[in-house]
Amino acid sequence: MNEAPPATNSKKKQKHGKDAAVQGTNDSSVVSKVSSATQGYFQDDLLQHFVCKVSRRAPLINRGYYVRWQAVDHCVKQFLRVTGSCVSRQILSLGAGFDSLYFRLHAEGSLERVVVFEVDFPDVARRKAALINGNNRLKDSLLELDLLVQTGPVYVRSAQYNLLGVDVRNEREAEGVLSEAGLRWDCPTLVLSEVVLTYMETEWSDAVIGWAARILPQALIVMYEQIRPDDPFGRVMQNHFLKLNSKIHALCQYPSTSAQTQRFLQKGWEKCVCLDMNQFYFSLSKDERERVEKMEPFDEFEEWHQKCSHYFILTASKGSLTSPALLVPPKGKTESLVPLMAPELQSFSMAVWPLAGAPCVEMVGMASSVLKPGLLLLSGGFGRGGRHTAATALIRGKTGWTCATVELDGDKGVRLYHALTSVPGWGAVITGGRTSPLNPIDSVLKVTYCLNDQPDPKTVQLSVEKMVCTGQAPKPRWRHTATLLNHGGRNYIFVFGGRTEREPVLGDAHFLCLEDQHWTDVPLEGCFPEPRHSHSACAYRGGLVIFGGLGQGGVPLGDVILLKSMSTGFVWERLRLQSALVPRYSHTAHVIGENLVVVGGVWIQADGVPGVAVINLTTGGSVEVNIDTSSVPWPLMLHSFCSELLDSEGAELVLIGGGGNCFSFGTHLNNHPVTLDLRPVLDH
Repeated sequence: MNEAPPATNSKKKQKHGKDAAVQGTNDSSVVSKVSSATQGYFQDDLLQHFVCKVSRRAPLINRGYYVRWQAVDHCVKQFLRVTGSCVSRQILSLGAGFDSLYFRLHAEGSLERVVVFEVDFPDVARRKAALINGNNRLKDSLLELDLLVQTGPVYVRSAQYNLLGVDVRNEREAEGVLSEAGLRWDCPTLVLSEVVLTYMETEWSDAVIGWAARILPQALIVMYEQIRPDDPFGRVMQNHFLKLNSKIHALCQYPSTSAQTQRFLQKGWEKCVCLDMNQFYFSLSKDERERVEKMEPFDEFEEWHQKCSHYFILTASKGSLTSPALLVPPKGKTESLVPLMAPELQSFSMAVWPLAGAPCVEMVGMASSVLKPGLLLLSGGFGRGGRHTAATALIRGKTGWTCATVELDGDKGVRLYHALTSVPGWGAVITGGRTSPLNPIDSVLKVTYCLNDQPDPKTVQLSVEKMVCTGQAPKPRWRHTATLLNHGGRNYIFVFGGRTEREPVLGDAHFLCLEDQHWTDVPLEGCFPEPRHSHSACAYRGGLVIFGGLGQGGVPLGDVILLKSMSTGFVWERLRLQSALVPRYSHTAHVIGENLVVVGGVWIQADGVPGVAVINLTTGGSVEVNIDTSSVPWPLMLHSFCSELLDSEGAELVLIGGGGNCFSFGTHLNNHPVTLDLRPVLDH
């Protein structure tokens, strides 16, 4: 590691400002960790002593900090286990902030023959020393306390805990302070770096990684940081840290788990294993995952999986003593619920363009329907102002599309993640949805539209009434599908899948006859599809085709299921694909001829984001194509969105809404609808 060059006064001020901003991320992080611990995601009642006030964060934040804590704790415990027979061991925590690691391990009795060294900026170390000094429970945990002062660089010195204020970018100073505090360079050492080195310029973080490998002959390093900067979520993530004046550097040069692995091997570490947080989470036991998933009402699966795909946990070892503590990489389908896959992408991509007229529709979880050519109905959803109580119409005019006011006569109930099924001749049917993850909606609404009585082109008048249905109604649900089918001369709304407030996935099927508004038993044969939600279902040859979704245990699905019409009812049949598609959910799909066109969604078993997949429903052949978003000036997030075909040939598709809460980085909603020309892939 080279010495940092001398800085001018202006550069010193700039550097101090950036360092202070980085220190601010520590304060935010510890508050979120405390929230997660307080809600019972993990056990650490000592963290609360490092915050002024315990604040409850959103369930998504709690889950995110849980998986971060769990990953680091797993690696720490593995190191302590494999070095359990050593005479002495040590933990060197870089950028420790207000972490409670020492105090928690001491309370657990896990620090036999272990010395902990924490390093951070002098200002952070000084504040932490003051907190320790003012709290008897923390102070009493320090065995043989020798020093507890407000002047560094050694702020706390005791038999098993040392708190140091030093900038590790300066090799000579860091080595001197660590030696003074008693760090033994030949002792088995665990080096922790939890979202620390990425705030340094990459050349300095590389130098720290190389320095640790060079100076510690028996060591394990554990790093938790960000990856995948270039997809929409990654761009929002980067912009968030830029606004905080805390640019994250290394992920641009090392954007993937494989790049990070090579980085450590090239810097002198002998072995390295790097997993993204989806891979790590699904390596936990089924019981542990079920425990976590029952902690709080939760319905932000897309944001959860994307957060996990943009962070990694890495272990690298030096010397044979610590290599058994490395993470274990999953090997194929037999050892992983989410084995990595590499989609076979076509050489061309498909471009999207902002919809002509650029109407503003910023919403997630809404539903759409074509009332007539050139008139789209959008209902419900969640936007910047909260849950959407009204409906919106998009009308195509001579110069482009505009948003029209929808005057609703009747039920104006709020709902999201519902289904809006077009019924030719009179309008649409709304089924299911929710107001919150604890409040599913059981009503079925009939939306009536008069094609010939619309005098004002800027206003669309709709009649909405609650359908009084007889028969055995399905459980109230959301994230289901509702598809219009015709059988025996009668029209049915076929409801499949979804979830409830108690059941994470549903696999039941129901027929609502529109003529007599009766939930009807229609014979279903064959093997039922796996329960799922956030899938797609499209009418096809008198039946329908289902693709993907989020299945049991939160595992994405990539199967294609046909519901075929028979004289006596319907039969389920699985389509055999020539090559497996990467499982995904929260996508949209349309049948065009003999092809199922699948757009967007979320996957966790491949890099990047899903583009367009086309599946031939006759042969089982398929192609995957990337979407070129260079003409769209905002990060285009294609999940929790809706889409509709704009022409009878199926050549043009409009994508409306989409986005979500990007973990702690803020809410991102797509600003305007975009259009996608399907001809390149359909012709191919």
